[in-house]
Amino acid sequence: MQEKSINSHTISVLVDNEPGVLARVIGLFSGRGYNIESLTVAETRHKRGLSRITIVTTGTAMIIEQIKAQLSRLVPIHNVADLTLDGPSVEREVALVKVVGTGEHRVEALRIADIFRARVVDSSNESFVFEIVGDTGKLDAFAELMKPLGLVDLSRSGVVAISRGTQSL
Repeated sequence: MQEKSINSHTISVLVDNEPGVLARVIGLFSGRGYNIESLTVAETRHKRGLSRITIVTTGTAMIIEQIKAQLSRLVPIHNVADLTLDGPSVEREVALVKVVGTGEHRVEALRIADIFRARVVDSSNESFVFEIVGDTGKLDAFAELMKPLGLVDLSRSGVVAISRGTQSL
């Protein structure tokens, strides 16, 4: 019997850094009804002229294989790696979290931020902006704890990821 479970996968794509490449990658996903949960893009410093696109998507094993095969066929793409399957990798995300509150809520927000190793990057008499770095689960948990304390705004970077060890994309 074939596995039909839907799993999240982090796919890293090395592409030429040129206009229209991201639109073609996004078009591949939207044209086939695939969902993108997270998307980050940046030029790689060690190889000028190339960018790394990190995509978090979900699907069955068959759908993920289709996505990788279709990405590999796009012309400006040099390499496609499924970091979820290809071995150990490191994933991180950055969030800025604005919390408005006074008194005991303010003290509790600072205490929780300390536990999560979030940094205060802006402060006023009635608000804080925290910067937190970690995996998606850590950021989700921090945001949930901040909701009753006055969370009013949240901005997330999306997942960035890289394989561990000596192998590179």
